[in-house]
Amino acid sequence: MKRLPPRPDLGHLKKQAKTLLAEARAGDAAALARLAPLALPAGTDLRLHHAQWCLAREHGFASWPQFQAFVLARRALADDPARAVLLWLRLVYAGDIAGGNHTARPALAEQLWAEGAVPQAEQDIWLACAVGDVARLRDQVARDPAWVHQPGGPLQLPPLLAVTHSSLARLPAFADRLQACVALLLEAGADANQRVGSRWPPASLHAPDAAHPLSALYGAAGAHHHAGIARLLLDAGASPNDGESLYHALGSLECTRLLLQAGARVPGTNALHRVLDMDDLPALQLLLAHGADPNEPLGGSAPGTAPLLWALRRRRSLAHVQALVAAGADPQVCTAEGTPAHLQALRYGLPDVAAFLRGVLGVAAPPADERFVAACAQGDEAQARALLAAQPGLVQGLSPAHQRLLPELAAQPDCGDAVRLMVRLGWPIDTPGGDWAGTALHHAIFRGDAALTRFVLEHGARWQAQHGFEDNACGALSWGSINTPEPGGDWAGCAQALLDHGLPPAAPDPNGSDAVWLDGRLMHFSDEVTDCLLAAAELPVQSAQSVQ
Repeated sequence: MKRLPPRPDLGHLKKQAKTLLAEARAGDAAALARLAPLALPAGTDLRLHHAQWCLAREHGFASWPQFQAFVLARRALADDPARAVLLWLRLVYAGDIAGGNHTARPALAEQLWAEGAVPQAEQDIWLACAVGDVARLRDQVARDPAWVHQPGGPLQLPPLLAVTHSSLARLPAFADRLQACVALLLEAGADANQRVGSRWPPASLHAPDAAHPLSALYGAAGAHHHAGIARLLLDAGASPNDGESLYHALGSLECTRLLLQAGARVPGTNALHRVLDMDDLPALQLLLAHGADPNEPLGGSAPGTAPLLWALRRRRSLAHVQALVAAGADPQVCTAEGTPAHLQALRYGLPDVAAFLRGVLGVAAPPADERFVAACAQGDEAQARALLAAQPGLVQGLSPAHQRLLPELAAQPDCGDAVRLMVRLGWPIDTPGGDWAGTALHHAIFRGDAALTRFVLEHGARWQAQHGFEDNACGALSWGSINTPEPGGDWAGCAQALLDHGLPPAAPDPNGSDAVWLDGRLMHFSDEVTDCLLAAAELPVQSAQSVQ
């Protein structure tokens, strides 16, 4: 495995990846041998992310983003030793504790700790809290029993919160050690209901938001899903109704069950909508069995956000809907526009759910326009065209709610056939919809679906169209390529499709940053997308040189 120098240079590593790619494309045997461990299928079009992945693996990392993050963090720690501990703690603790809008990065923190990149002064008890050094904490408590009640350290945390909010609890090497520290602190008299104000912006580390306190239990059960620590806190009297723990514990059935058994109240937490977002049937059943109101709208808002309608919009299964109805969900609930649930199920391509709801209500089969929309949502072209042949004006008569189904379905990873059929049949292609009022193009780009991106562009989608965050396709490409919301997305392919359909090429930032000028703005993209956008500007120059 290759070793990095103490002050690694990310720019140099990026150049190494580009050189490897160029050599492999040229057929260099050594370069191809380096790429062999990736086991790419024969005939794969080699791309920059393949070379980056290879370089990351050679240095012991599973992916280029992990490798890149390590290099940047390692360099930051080396360049600013005076702030090294704080920088490392901002990897261990999320922004709501450390001050900022970042998430915790425990795997990266663990790697830096193992490499000795973090100054580990023996007197720094707050590092001991972060890593679960129970011997150090025991010595500290013996010297100063009152310490367990006092906030301190770079993040101004009481010891119990410093332990329970450490994201290293997610890692096997630290989980048991941190649990032992919690047991020690509770035995020494720490208050199981210790809290600090959130430091999430606009609040900060130095001006926390006391109106939104974060409990020790939230760190254990909600943020890190550590059932053992959560059980210790609950047994010591921690309140399960802290406004955060139950909502965030979803994703861990064990933590969710612990909180509910300890008396956590579901109404008012939005937990029911959250579990429908996550497609977790056992957790849904658990919430309903512990008093969740199956008719409570999201955040007390309009009836259109009732749990049953939310389940349909998230395209949940028949079992989900049956569980809600069995618990008392109103099958007659309608959207804000008056569409009943059974028709809404058809519109989202859920015929079995629609049939179940019609059976509960005893209503007749839907009219022709709804059957046409249902056929489109299911990708059933033969049925859709048969209905259209019998009633040619169906597309022109689509309601605004019908039209919004195109972007709604484009936001779903398994609805590509439905979207293509709707576009071919004439659905208005730039209609905004979905959670952030994006067009079908925006949602396809966001998910990294290059084939669907190219398809809608070929059928008239405009990259200049605005979405709900007052940006166009460039913003969707930036956010999606950097944050990769879906595994396996091809954002470079999306970028190329946009370039092929009128997006202007990008220009480098004259100040030398990794950002590029595009559409009159300085914007950030993933490395591969940036290279794609910049390469488009170089093509005319290369052609001119070849003519000379």
